[in-house]
Amino acid sequence: MVDDTTHEPTHATADAAVDEQDFRDLMAGVCAPVTIVTAAEGGLPYGTTVSAFASLSLRPPMVSVALDRASGLLARVLATGRFGVNVLGAGQDGLALRFARRGADRFGDPEVRWEYDHGLPRLSDAPGWLVCELTSVVEGGDHLLLLGTAVRLRTATGAAPLVYGHRVFGTHSAFATAEAPTAAVAAAAAR
Repeated sequence: MVDDTTHEPTHATADAAVDEQDFRDLMAGVCAPVTIVTAAEGGLPYGTTVSAFASLSLRPPMVSVALDRASGLLARVLATGRFGVNVLGAGQDGLALRFARRGADRFGDPEVRWEYDHGLPRLSDAPGWLVCELTSVVEGGDHLLLLGTAVRLRTATGAAPLVYGHRVFGTHSAFATAEAPTAAVAAAAAR
């Protein structure tokens, strides 16, 4: 059922037409893909969880990633001109939370396998992976929008995506439902 009632901002200010918390609450209802964006500098890996990730162009293959101006990762991407995007799958929400926390030893979990791919930290079991060359940077309030050209990719067919909406992790429910019959058909065909 769709709620079509109009909600007026609860904390309007003279400085802004839209209250920050009201904007956050609205955007929480927009499902977003969950990724871990990585960089490497001086032989050290850097990474953070990013849900502001989108396809931008097919010719050339480009993506956009938004990073907070205060992000330590942003400084590494700007310095090296490259970044990696690990597209997470269903069940990898613990990893997403770990990389979202400031000060966490993000790469220190011995249960999680990382490797370097074209000099960038890649999660071995990420359903999707992109190596991107930084093409341009766009100012966007308290974030910078990084536009990157994909120069290498790797994908796992049939992996359910990890998404974030209403402040919880999940997956695309129709895809999760459709996945089971597809696996059953594949198993029957293999006999």
